[in-house]
Amino acid sequence: MLLRFSVAVVVVAWLGAPAVAQPEENEEPEGVEAEQPSAAESAEAAEAAATKGTAKAPSKAAKKRPKRGKVGHVVTEEHLRRRLPPPPSGNLHLYRPLDHESLKVNIYNPDGSYNVDAIRAASHMLRCRRSNTEKEYMEPRLLMILSHVFDHFGERRIEVVSGFRNQRKTTSYHYKGSASDIRVDGIASKDLKEFVETLDSGGMGIGIYPVTGFVHIDVRPPPSYRWIDYSPSNPDAGEKKPPPWVKKRRRVS
Repeated sequence: MLLRFSVAVVVVAWLGAPAVAQPEENEEPEGVEAEQPSAAESAEAAEAAATKGTAKAPSKAAKKRPKRGKVGHVVTEEHLRRRLPPPPSGNLHLYRPLDHESLKVNIYNPDGSYNVDAIRAASHMLRCRRSNTEKEYMEPRLLMILSHVFDHFGERRIEVVSGFRNQRKTTSYHYKGSASDIRVDGIASKDLKEFVETLDSGGMGIGIYPVTGFVHIDVRPPPSYRWIDYSPSNPDAGEKKPPPWVKKRRRVS
């Protein structure tokens, strides 16, 4: 009788024992062995461990962390202007922070034609910052876009980060004299980019660089292109360096 009673007590105790609490997702159980996975789950886990290691859910900070590098896309026709924008005033206020130079000029003559001397002066402001060489005449359509920017943002000066580049990569639109990287005083680069996009009726490249805080604008053959680049500035990249026969500019403190 005593033996039967002891067995009954053990059975009742086992049936009435509270269940062990299961750990939360991605949390390792404490003091108990984790539930054994099925054969299929084991195979999947083994494959994942062999290729990527132990996977963990990304943190909220990781999800918000910006990507590195450049991501871009071709612009389809439905996202372009149907007609060319009306002509700008032609007024420009360009500023070169490297040299503390400033220029106020109008690229048009009174009859609406281009003012050759004004375009040459603007081209001088957009000269290569590394070699101090310049394109005699930068692309007038680029200067028109810059004038649109000047008009739209309340005649704030345009800071020239980069214009013409006398560089080894000759396919660059900077080398061709039809590109400029700019900032506008008091204007977020995102707002600047969004406005410039409204001017595009085809044949423009527009990129934003959040890390360095400027917007790239160029005039090119269609199709138009957009991109965002989270890379840090690298002025010493090989393709940006002047050709060997061009002397690099000496910086004066």
